[in-house]
Amino acid sequence: MSSLFASLSVAVNALHAEQGALDATANNVANANTPGFSRERPVFTEGDPVTLGALTVGTGVILQRLEAVRDPILQLRIDDETQQQGRLDALVAGMNQLQVRFSASDGDIGNLISKFFASINQLSTDPGNLALRQGVLLAAGNVASAFRNTYADLQDQRTNLDLNVIQDVNQVNSLSKQISGLNAEIVAMQNLGRDPSALEDQRQALIEQLGGLIDVATVQSESGLTLTTRSGSAMVVANQSFALSVRPDSSGLQRIYYQGSDITGNITSGELSGLLQLRDEEIPGVAAQLDTLAAGLANQVNAAHHGGFDLSGTPGGDLFVAPSGSGVGAAGVLAVQITDPARLAASSDSSSPGDNGNLLALAAVRDQAIGSGSSPTNYYSSIIFGVGNEIANDSAELDASKLMLRQLQDQRSAVSGVSLDEEATNLIRYQRAYEASARLVTVINDMLQSVINLGKE
Repeated sequence: MSSLFASLSVAVNALHAEQGALDATANNVANANTPGFSRERPVFTEGDPVTLGALTVGTGVILQRLEAVRDPILQLRIDDETQQQGRLDALVAGMNQLQVRFSASDGDIGNLISKFFASINQLSTDPGNLALRQGVLLAAGNVASAFRNTYADLQDQRTNLDLNVIQDVNQVNSLSKQISGLNAEIVAMQNLGRDPSALEDQRQALIEQLGGLIDVATVQSESGLTLTTRSGSAMVVANQSFALSVRPDSSGLQRIYYQGSDITGNITSGELSGLLQLRDEEIPGVAAQLDTLAAGLANQVNAAHHGGFDLSGTPGGDLFVAPSGSGVGAAGVLAVQITDPARLAASSDSSSPGDNGNLLALAAVRDQAIGSGSSPTNYYSSIIFGVGNEIANDSAELDASKLMLRQLQDQRSAVSGVSLDEEATNLIRYQRAYEASARLVTVINDMLQSVINLGKE
């Protein structure tokens, strides 16, 4: 009689185990198209055997746990590539915006410089013509205006990038707080012996979002999951999150701080890294080149203009407002000094106001070296080439990163994703096992009834 009840217990345990396996399979099928879902598989274990006299009898099967299928090493590679792609996405988008300011059009600095020297050549055919002289001043004014507008656009882009830095830091803090909250829930479920796989999937999705913004390293310990930046600044420790902060430096640009320490220069990947590289390196570099071009052009033209005489025989002064000695910020303030066309020093002889000798000297500036041994137009072309080359390199790197990330995600899907064919097979397996266990319960019940009825008979 006791052995029959023991057999019944074995059958009931099997029913429970197979029912749990069926539930897990049904959940897998339901989440086949859920992004970030990791399929679960039942882990069966044999029950502890018991000894009955000389016999050792098994006690059936136990559903020990439902195990989420994940590859932690593969996930680390995905996290790294996600962070790299976040940096490149921001960098390529920003460089494309920068390139728009150097498009080949009538208002382009290079074209306007060419038109300025063309107006000087045209004036040389009739040096005393006030209309042609006014045309030279107008062309010079257009050059100065193009420099100022382009420089102002660069500064506006830096300002917008600065605002994006603030937004990204706020989003980083929000994600860190959500992850710490999930850490607490996961630990609580584990302490109750419950399966936290769904929460772990949610946490991993948030970690990937966080990695798209900033460089993140994950450390799993007994106390829970810890997230740090690559430089070691802890953002999440178990159920605690540590916020980043921003505050402006002396130039007004936002710096990123962790626990009072400036970590701006330590952020190496994620969207924040790309934004900071644009704001602090790429745009200032282009602006510095524009300053060199503007200061060099103004100084060379002014020097040539000083060697001539205007219509009244007065020595020429500065055609452009003289830039500062260092040339820093020259592109942003470049302006024409002369407003009266009669004061344009076209002549090389004070006694011959109709002479065009000095116009030849002014026109020669077009081919004179102003920076790195390049003429003004060639130097400007090198700026455009540098921007385009940077975009090409970053775009190629981004394409390679996207391809790598796609391959890694495909590998993760092969490991953790749901195969409907496999789940259909599992449903049949567990269903048959459940039916067999139920049949065993029925048989044992019949046997128990027979044993009970033996006494009555």
